[in-house]
Amino acid sequence: MQIKFGTDGWRGVIAREFTFDNLSLVAQATMEYLKREGLAARGIVVGYDRRFLSREFAERVAEIAAGNGIRVWLTDGCAPTPAVSWAVRELGAGGGVMITASHNPPAYNGFKVKEAFGGSARPATTRVLEEMVAANRAAGGSVEALPLAEAIAAGTVARFDAKAGYFRQLARYVDLDLIRRAEIPVAVDPMYGAGAGLIPELLPGAFEIHGEENPNFGGRPPEPTEEHLEELSLLVGSGRYRVGLALDGDADRIGAVDETGAFFSSHRIFTVILRHLHERKGLRGGVVKTVSTTRMIDLLVEKYGLPLFETPIGFKHICELMLEHDILMGGEESGGLGVKGHIPERDGILMGLLLLEAMALSGKGLRQLLEETMDEIGRFSYRRIDLPIDNGAKERLIARLTAGGVGAIAGREVARENFRDGFKFIFGDGSWLLIRPSGTEPVLRLYSEAGDPETVEELLAAGREIAGI
Repeated sequence: MQIKFGTDGWRGVIAREFTFDNLSLVAQATMEYLKREGLAARGIVVGYDRRFLSREFAERVAEIAAGNGIRVWLTDGCAPTPAVSWAVRELGAGGGVMITASHNPPAYNGFKVKEAFGGSARPATTRVLEEMVAANRAAGGSVEALPLAEAIAAGTVARFDAKAGYFRQLARYVDLDLIRRAEIPVAVDPMYGAGAGLIPELLPGAFEIHGEENPNFGGRPPEPTEEHLEELSLLVGSGRYRVGLALDGDADRIGAVDETGAFFSSHRIFTVILRHLHERKGLRGGVVKTVSTTRMIDLLVEKYGLPLFETPIGFKHICELMLEHDILMGGEESGGLGVKGHIPERDGILMGLLLLEAMALSGKGLRQLLEETMDEIGRFSYRRIDLPIDNGAKERLIARLTAGGVGAIAGREVARENFRDGFKFIFGDGSWLLIRPSGTEPVLRLYSEAGDPETVEELLAAGREIAGI
């Protein structure tokens, strides 16, 4: 099989694509890349989440690094991806590997590569890794490895606590004492993932559900979307808690529930945190959003007079801009958000703490904070739907939309087109429809935003009609 890196790492079904043999080839290519780039002498950080066999996969990566003469910092237990990314930067390592499939279903595992700056590998890097894996496989699949016990005895592999340095960084970035004094009743759902126990440890009194280790994640993908957070919503809606925070499987993405018990989308989280950073923390810089992200960000950025950048979907594109420019905040629709002064990486735990800091400073709930912003810039509704589509129909749809000629949708004249990632049609009142065929799955994603939910549904229905689904 061909090893391909997606939006963040290589992923596959355990024992089908994600095997020890394939993992070994990817790990060997990673070590060869570090040596080729002159980074091997700085060592590598290796971490893992709570998925089935994640520890064993991580230990195999450490053995291969040691076999290639590269020093390894191996986490002493499961750890969130942002903690591993921060360790790469704090320790001055040449790179890192995180064994995780993030929010994917339980049957999957994955291999995320972190570059020396503490963020996900850029597309140019992953292309080279893919080529190196393919070349090695064609040549017979040679792998250099040193048994873990020998590597530890030799001092080449050392276990370490990734949480300690990460906690110090979080305490520098947010005012934990302020949050603790505010005594905000908070419920946390780490979705059985690697973020379990961390927020309650930072904020004694926070109530956590689904914190036990369960590689099956309760039979659901550990993705903090509305349909997966019913229990958290009921807890907050009961009146016992004022806010709910949810993390995905490796804790680099966030979901939330507001004081009414309603799901608080990533678009709203992005909006509230951006305002908090600019108006309350006094931070400045550009803002990056992906093509499927809310227009509220555009309007806030315009109000603040900040530069705005737009990228295709995938945090790796945001990361590149954070490395090239002075970026205050970047975010995407899936709940991946990153901020200035940290790492060019998504961090669900830090985002949760920033939401609590905004609440503590203002004395207001998330819904109240959002309402304040909408009173200034207008009201917006947003929805995404995912539809099955066979590859033939998908290719025909892409060809038809690429050819152009869509002048009106749902009786609304198209004012502008944006084909940066998918096919986005923007109307005169600022509402929009994005038709985005998946590049890797038989799935068609439709996104829409407008001033009211009725218009959103009309545009989504029109998108289905255009797709013939």
